[in-house]
Amino acid sequence: MPTLYYSRNPNPRLAVAVARYLDAPVTLEWAAPFAPGQAEHFLKLNPTQRIPILVEEGAEPLWEADAIACRLSQMVGSDFWRQGAGQPDMIRWISWGKENFVRACDMVSFETGTKLRYHIGPQDPEAIAEGHRLFHDAAPILELHLATRDWLTGATPSYADFRMATFLPWNANMRLPLQDYPALAAWYARLEAIPAWADPFQGLEAPELPPIPA
Repeated sequence: MPTLYYSRNPNPRLAVAVARYLDAPVTLEWAAPFAPGQAEHFLKLNPTQRIPILVEEGAEPLWEADAIACRLSQMVGSDFWRQGAGQPDMIRWISWGKENFVRACDMVSFETGTKLRYHIGPQDPEAIAEGHRLFHDAAPILELHLATRDWLTGATPSYADFRMATFLPWNANMRLPLQDYPALAAWYARLEAIPAWADPFQGLEAPELPPIPA
């Protein structure tokens, strides 16, 4: 059975959420590729040494969450990764999101979470302010689009929805004002009602991330 290496960090979390949502036939294995003694193994699987990584017998290891989501959808024959006429629209939202909304969330998450968890430097108030500015640039576009539909593309959730929300599980720390955008907030509440998104690690070995210092 294929193995999906994961942790609780944002992109590995995203990959696990996809796997659980699709009930994909994979073994989920927690990993810490930057822990002592792990580099040799994980560098053979991914030249960046990062997870998520999907390992299938007879195939090259697959890394990057978007590519893994595509492959998992193929495995189960799901249109979660849209096919046919719906695919360009899904890819549009993935591409736009990563350069705009997701990027804004990532900037704020890095400053308010990652830096503090891993002791890699003080917060940069200018970077946080820029992330908030980008959030307020992007959120109205999503607000307008989601005012007339439940999901970004089509009548059911797609990978575009999961990708757009990559960093929102950490919004208690980021404090991005989702409540200022009612349709956006309602969309995220619908995502949170999906068990695979709300708690993708249920029943799995998944050590918590280091705490954020008070």
